Amino acid sequence: MSKKVIRRDKTCLNCYHVVEKLHCPNCGQENIEPRKTFHELFIHFIEDLTHYENSFWKTIRNLIFKPGSLTREYLSGRRMSYLAPFRLYIFISFVTFLILSLIPTKFDPFANVTVDGVPINQTENRAENDAFDLGYSSVAEIDSIQKFDPEYFGTFEYSMLRKMQMLSEKYTAKEFAFLFAESLRNNLPKLLFIYLPLFTFVLYLFESKKRWYYFDHGIFTLHYFSFLLLMLLIVQIVKSILNPLTHFTLIQIVSKLFTIAVYGYALYYFFPAHHRFYKSTRLVTIIKGSLMFAINMILLLIIFVGASIYILQKMH
Repeated sequence: MSKKVIRRDKTCLNCYHVVEKLHCPNCGQENIEPRKTFHELFIHFIEDLTHYENSFWKTIRNLIFKPGSLTREYLSGRRMSYLAPFRLYIFISFVTFLILSLIPTKFDPFANVTVDGVPINQTENRAENDAFDLGYSSVAEIDSIQKFDPEYFGTFEYSMLRKMQMLSEKYTAKEFAFLFAESLRNNLPKLLFIYLPLFTFVLYLFESKKRWYYFDHGIFTLHYFSFLLLMLLIVQIVKSILNPLTHFTLIQIVSKLFTIAVYGYALYYFFPAHHRFYKSTRLVTIIKGSLMFAINMILLLIIFVGASIYILQKMH
């Protein structure tokens, strides 16, 4: 924790009340110097997010090992001992996507470039067996077909096919897959932002409207997705540590078993969390949970298709 230097002036900068200690008794603002170094700002940011060490680790411990307990604690009014749900999600999301962006991709077809910065695979050395072939020779051929018979392609089909042909003339299949995956990974925070209220709405549809508010389901959703992001983060960190040693068969097996175990626990986690928070019987939890998973798979598919169209339109 950073050491806070109290101002000599005992007048609160916010409400002009007399301040004898660190916090103003009238408005609660800290009576410290408003101008800070970057290091002090960064430390204060981390402290503000984690709400001091004990609360942070207590929250993380309960989040991982006691499914649904954080949501019950929060809605019962016991909130000071834990991080607030939204703050927890923002913090874990920020750390997860920051670290994921720093972890190098295992396969990068653009790793080798010419002096001019042009990928080798886009020159005359482009592998024929890795060609991105749609069955058309050029964009001009697609345009001529559309001009000759405007009804041959639908408007949307023509637009997407033309775009895909343009990309096929520029990238190999591996390059295209790599760029698409990178774009999808970069847009994942936005997709989650869209998906979270939909996941909450599915919970709202299945649970009692008299007993639970939409807000209550939102808190459950924030905790659940904080857990999922945390599991993703742990897996990726462990895999990045073990990757240099994967030429050893034992390390390969350990890495795969660890990944399966963590993702298996993440899949299982929803059911005890739902059972503990909503107080349903185990049978009802399994039935409702299975139906909700099916609905959410459909929603995820729709979001993925929409995101894919958006990414393709943005690629060049």
